[in-house]
Amino acid sequence: MSTDAPIPLLAIVGGSGLYDLPGLTDTRWETVDTPWGAPSDQIFRGRLVNEQGSTEMAFLPRHGRGHRIPPSEVNYRANIAALKMLGATDVLSLSAVGGLRADLPPGSFVVVDQFIDRTYARAKTFFGTGLVGHVSMADPVCSRLGDHVQTALQQQGVPFVRGGTYLTIEGPQFSTRAESALYRSMNCSVIGMTNMPEAKLAREAELCYASIGMVTDFDCWHPGHDAVTVDAVIQVLLGNAQAARTLVQGLAGVIGRDPQAHNCACRHALDHALITAPEARDPAVVERLRPVMGRVLPKLLA
Repeated sequence: MSTDAPIPLLAIVGGSGLYDLPGLTDTRWETVDTPWGAPSDQIFRGRLVNEQGSTEMAFLPRHGRGHRIPPSEVNYRANIAALKMLGATDVLSLSAVGGLRADLPPGSFVVVDQFIDRTYARAKTFFGTGLVGHVSMADPVCSRLGDHVQTALQQQGVPFVRGGTYLTIEGPQFSTRAESALYRSMNCSVIGMTNMPEAKLAREAELCYASIGMVTDFDCWHPGHDAVTVDAVIQVLLGNAQAARTLVQGLAGVIGRDPQAHNCACRHALDHALITAPEARDPAVVERLRPVMGRVLPKLLA
């Protein structure tokens, strides 16, 4: 491994109960201020120690503790910037989703590999007037990290599929039946409200990003949807949360021992992304972007 490779730090974005892990030590809540404001909450830091070694970890409740922030009001830029500023190298997104396929019943996990973004009320990029950049989103998640997730899920025996399209809607309302039928016709696998622009921002920040959609119910396209009770959904949520904690434990064990991590293409997403001519770059904007693109800033300022 390269001597200048960053120390691996696995960040988990999801529910507030995910950091209740056996073997998690040196725990504390940290406050991070970013140029884009405050993230959803303080970030819970710790070191997971098990038979496979130790791994630095960070947990960010996407909606804040107590689930107080609706999907469209989450400060996605601040969340990703805060994780980057803390030294995160790998980000695992865990989110409850509706199933859009008959073979994805409640309790299934989907290792997402594609997104369709139908949000419209969210800031979706760190760039702006004074410094423009375009990153590739053809493959929006990290396949290397996805491989590790797949292995961990296989070892757990959790029902999952590798690959699937996550349709992101604005929310907080759920879909109409007509919308749900449309999304099924688009070959989407799951539907949720949070993974965009999160994945886009992670790419701009050169973070390895993987997404797990945890199915809690069939979306309203399903004939049995109206018979689903709140109690039934809560039971699925609890089961998914326990499986997610076990997944995080297994994934943490391999993150620090991956010799290919520092060569991952995700960590070089900005190599050819910047398009603004040097004489047209706004120094104030360049400085604002330092937390997410510090690796390439020396080239900009040379």
